[in-house]
Amino acid sequence: MNKVLLIIPAYNEQDSILSTIDTIDEYNKNHSSNKLDYIVINDGSRDRTEEILTSNNKPHVKLVHNLGIGGAVQTGYKYAMEHNYDIAIQFDGDGQHDVNFVEDICKPIFDGKANMTIGSRFVEGSTSEFKSTKARQMGIKIISGEKLYDVTSGFRAADRGLIAQFAMDYPLEYPEPISTTQILKQGLTIQEVPVEMKERNGGVSSIRSWKNVYYMINVLLSIMIIGTRRSK
Repeated sequence: MNKVLLIIPAYNEQDSILSTIDTIDEYNKNHSSNKLDYIVINDGSRDRTEEILTSNNKPHVKLVHNLGIGGAVQTGYKYAMEHNYDIAIQFDGDGQHDVNFVEDICKPIFDGKANMTIGSRFVEGSTSEFKSTKARQMGIKIISGEKLYDVTSGFRAADRGLIAQFAMDYPLEYPEPISTTQILKQGLTIQEVPVEMKERNGGVSSIRSWKNVYYMINVLLSIMIIGTRRSK
């Protein structure tokens, strides 16, 4: 049986982390033959996130300092590699992601059609109520250089090879678009899968706005550097 791990990065998610975990536990009750493991990476939260995880005996790793989304997720990949998982899925702790779509985003990897899948709000078949600006969608198309429309999605599945790669080397800043670009330049396959997403239950997103010029410039410069390195 394939081993699947949900990596749940959490920073100040006291309002939503327990309800997010409850949806996974409920899913496992209804899928006893194909249960999902999960690990919460408490990324130096300053609220009650650690207290909630500990008092409810939820599997988690406590980071002493806030590493940011890239460092937190990489910690999860290290855990996945050490425990020999076949697929690792980044799964936000804020309630946006729906665990019922896990099977859909795993299928292309299990079928040997993709090294990574992205749960996408913007491809045909998605009925997500999540709203995105035209500027954000346009930026994703420019950044990817491919027909990938939700490069910033945190709902992503990686195969065993990418788990090992990300455990050793993962972008600390803008990890989703940067790592996606790296994967494509390696000649690996990424497939978008339509999913539904919700607005976050609480807390504050780590990405403030795609209208932020600073964000766009830094991502594009990073991708240009990646392209230069690969060409050499």
